[in-house]
Amino acid sequence: MATPPSIRVVLVEDHAMVAEAIGLALERVPDIEVVAQTGSVAGAVAETGRFQPDVVVLDRRLPDGDGIAAIGRLAAAAPRARVLVLTGEATVSVAARAVAAGGAGLVVKSSRLGELESAVREVAAGGVVFAPGLLPGVLDRLTGRAGRVGSALTGRERETLLLLAEGMGAREIGERLGVARNTARNHVQHVLEKLGARSKLEAVALARREGLLD
Repeated sequence: MATPPSIRVVLVEDHAMVAEAIGLALERVPDIEVVAQTGSVAGAVAETGRFQPDVVVLDRRLPDGDGIAAIGRLAAAAPRARVLVLTGEATVSVAARAVAAGGAGLVVKSSRLGELESAVREVAAGGVVFAPGLLPGVLDRLTGRAGRVGSALTGRERETLLLLAEGMGAREIGERLGVARNTARNHVQHVLEKLGARSKLEAVALARREGLLD
């Protein structure tokens, strides 16, 4: 009986220790082969085009750009490859962005290595992988039931977003809103999470693009 072909994986992770741990774990699995490792968007596109893998395990945050924003380039380089996003932030916004960009799933970095192995097999077989708690929100977002980006912001979070757009930091936001600095920081963090942004600048840019600051 013929041995089924291995699932060929390109691993994209810029933290050397994390990449080594994931690479070693996947290499121990008989049906998975890591054919290339890289730590940048540019490297991911190049190696994906070179090796034509079945799955790209892609870190969301890379030194030269946002991994999710690069999914389209990876698809162009290897149309049959499925992209599995690695992230430290398992929010509906991030997951919906990954799906909208063409990703096949999202795995949290704190997951057990066995879960990553299972996720690689699942997306290689044509499935999608998300934490169960994220699926309803992702489906709502993608089908339009959740409205446009930013619809989940509370009134206070919208005020915080407007103040961020004025260039204010947590201390100034706290003073303007009449709350403690730690409370203001929490508001800022909630805004970033709900917008799927990595930084205040990215949150403001995304909000302007979506018309939330008009």
